[in-house]
Amino acid sequence: MNRLKIALLAGGNSSERGIALQSARQIYEALDKDKYDIKVVDVHGRDWEYESPDGKRYPLDKNDFSLTVNGERTEFDYALIIIHGTPGEDGKLQGYLDIMGIPYSSCSATSSVITFDKISTKRAVASRGIRVAKDMLLYKGDSADADEIVARLGLPLFVKPNASGSSFGVTKVRSKEDIAKAVADAFAESDEVLIEEFIEGREMACGVMIAGGKEYLFPVTEVISKNDFFDYEAKYTAGMSDEITPADITPELKTELNKMTLDAYKVCRCRGVVRIDFIVASDGRPCLIEVNAIPGMSSGSIVPKQARAMGMSLGQLFDTVIADTCGKSDDAI
Repeated sequence: MNRLKIALLAGGNSSERGIALQSARQIYEALDKDKYDIKVVDVHGRDWEYESPDGKRYPLDKNDFSLTVNGERTEFDYALIIIHGTPGEDGKLQGYLDIMGIPYSSCSATSSVITFDKISTKRAVASRGIRVAKDMLLYKGDSADADEIVARLGLPLFVKPNASGSSFGVTKVRSKEDIAKAVADAFAESDEVLIEEFIEGREMACGVMIAGGKEYLFPVTEVISKNDFFDYEAKYTAGMSDEITPADITPELKTELNKMTLDAYKVCRCRGVVRIDFIVASDGRPCLIEVNAIPGMSSGSIVPKQARAMGMSLGQLFDTVIADTCGKSDDAI
């Protein structure tokens, strides 16, 4: 039996590198080694390396996307991208793979650019009538006029990097005096800063995938953070949040969230497994927060829990993704 030769691309260059490595380990363990010949390749800056069981590291040849270990060369058939942040979630890696003609598991380069850029995501989904928070965008070098910001968006408000994840650089601001520091913290993660009105409500996480012509809507998860919001500590520290799957919501709200999730997935031209987050405001109307094109897959992550709740193991989930995408490449060269 010829096994599909998979490069499981992990790590990355962003603050989310550690979480991405955890996700990759989880997926590697879940995949069937009788079906797949898998090498985990740590992508870190210009160094793309495979670490063998004896601890030796071997560089991936980016000229032809191959790996040579002890004189044995592997030409990979497929790339399974588990990198949160750059270069795996922002389209850069997808562009390289398109040039090389290598099919991959995630959204296309174009879709990744849209979904990683929060303001672009908001503009795209708003075109389909999906509610989003009021916002302001600051560019590197812009001054943060606290009086203008508060006049337009009120208090409290959120300050966040326009292109980042796992809540790095995100601050919930309660006073005008704290805006400048929050903006500086966000600029440390991104060249653009998004400032949004605060919407009081319940946070919902909605996993979704379209594969083999079938729509998979995962059970909705309600996220209840024990911190002021669902920050990095609440996301990745045991006991710091309650994640209720399936969420205790009405059938009508579930139907509405499912429809908005599919609409957002389609308008952003997503592919593979995606998680879309919403706030359900006190008036009962959902407001889209963001689209996570490569959601966390570590043991504590939301999507694996949702998959298990609908009777699908992590291995089966990625079997489905691989089967749907292994023959697809967005090679435009």
